[in-house]
Amino acid sequence: MANTVGSFETKHWHKNWILIKESLFLNEKQEDFIIGSLLGDGTMRIGKGAKNANLKIEHGLEQKEYVEWQYQILKPFVFTEPKLSYRYQENGERYEKSWWFRTLRHPFFTQLYHQFYQGDGYRNGKKIVPRSLKYDLNPFIFAVWIMDDGSYHRDKIDISTYCFSLDEIQFLQECIKDMFKIESKFYRDRDKGYRMYFSKRETGKVIDIIRPHIIPSMRYKIGFKTP
Repeated sequence: MANTVGSFETKHWHKNWILIKESLFLNEKQEDFIIGSLLGDGTMRIGKGAKNANLKIEHGLEQKEYVEWQYQILKPFVFTEPKLSYRYQENGERYEKSWWFRTLRHPFFTQLYHQFYQGDGYRNGKKIVPRSLKYDLNPFIFAVWIMDDGSYHRDKIDISTYCFSLDEIQFLQECIKDMFKIESKFYRDRDKGYRMYFSKRETGKVIDIIRPHIIPSMRYKIGFKTP
């Protein structure tokens, strides 16, 4: 005899799941956050057999508060709180590596995926800088990007842009100049790729723009002591 009870529960759960997903909408802050994250460390993927993309956030152990802040922004789209990722040493001993969470799959994420990824159809795409950034970039997106991939050294901010091509980096520079009137430069970091950076004077302008959006635990990214 077929397990009709189990089948009913599965259908009921699936129906409720669809209703939950259909009731979700990205607000402006959430979308801006995702754009800033995709310029930085955020990654999207459409898995095997899936129609829609999800977003994965992952940062080092010392950035737990930052991950918690990111989780709160996307909480309606995340059903599991941030958790530890583990790795194993050669002797088999397990150690803590990072904090991470992943969103559910949703058409909104798929739309952003197609803006920020190109390559093998829906899957295994290469992250790119979309031309739409010229119209989307704002102080909050800029701040998230700096918190993800920025660093502060000798009164200068630089940004890890290793995953982007030189043409894309030059486009990023153009976007920053057009939106904020800030000049930036870049250099090749051995065989890793290119890094963008700002002079001391331009770094001051960057800080003035993004400081209101930098959370306390990430103030070191703009040269301030954390609480």
